[in-house]
Amino acid sequence: MATTPDLTPHLTPEGPRKVDNFRGLLYMLAGAVLISCLHALVRDMTQELPPFEVAFFRNLVVLIVLTPPLFRQDRSAWKSKRPDLQLLRGVVGLGAMLTWFYTLQVVPVGDATALSFTVVLFTSLGAVFMLREKMGLRRWSALLVGFIGTAIILRPGFQDISPGYLLALGSTVLWAWALLIVKVLARHDSPVTIVFYSSVYFTPATLVLALFVWEWPTWMQLIEMIAIGLLAAVAHVCMAKAMQLGEASAVMPADFTRLLWAAGLGYIMFGEFPDFWTWVGGTVVFASTMYITYREARAKNALKDATFKTSEG
Repeated sequence: MATTPDLTPHLTPEGPRKVDNFRGLLYMLAGAVLISCLHALVRDMTQELPPFEVAFFRNLVVLIVLTPPLFRQDRSAWKSKRPDLQLLRGVVGLGAMLTWFYTLQVVPVGDATALSFTVVLFTSLGAVFMLREKMGLRRWSALLVGFIGTAIILRPGFQDISPGYLLALGSTVLWAWALLIVKVLARHDSPVTIVFYSSVYFTPATLVLALFVWEWPTWMQLIEMIAIGLLAAVAHVCMAKAMQLGEASAVMPADFTRLLWAAGLGYIMFGEFPDFWTWVGGTVVFASTMYITYREARAKNALKDATFKTSEG
């Protein structure tokens, strides 16, 4: 599942930094393709091995990939100023990851992807109640439209809602909570520190859980799980780079292609394809999240521009 980092362009001493929306869009598109492949492989592997075990190998590979860059960082980046929040983020993030892996085991990858767009909705809602952030009428309206889109996907009263779909929503709520914790942590710790602590918590925790249901993987399964870890690491680098280079309104539309790639991979690998209402609901949810992201980025830009002009005066 994709996350939504801070999309606001950074200010330099000379003013707002120059953006490169085209390169940012390409990075976001690459990230969308890689995450779709990741989710398809997770769905494939969790049909054969326990989700805890698949999650462990994913986290182990990511930790191994991240270790060399971490050693090149200043050792101060390894020490958190808020270890209590790092622990909470680790617990919540682990819950989000494991419930998402179980979701992919029982829910078609296209449907799961459509529901994953609700992370932004729950993050915005949580920011109001947990972080006391203000949200105007337009964003409240967009939030309502987004939840209507979610209802279109689930269609309560018109069909039985599978427990897997409720698990998917539960996972997105946990992901949103984890993102809110990261938002607070970013005031105290560097991104390197946050990523380091996440990997350190996730890997041994998923190993302990996996040991209770452990099944020795074949060489082919092991290769596929290594691929899952590599895809996760590269995909998140691509998406972070996209946010760094481009503006939210320019790069985020490429994230919607995750639904296209997921639907295609789901059909090729599992013979699954989202129905008409899933496409409609997913489009509505994504459109509302795009508008919320745009309004938040615009508000932050206005605040930073005002701060810059004040410091200039």
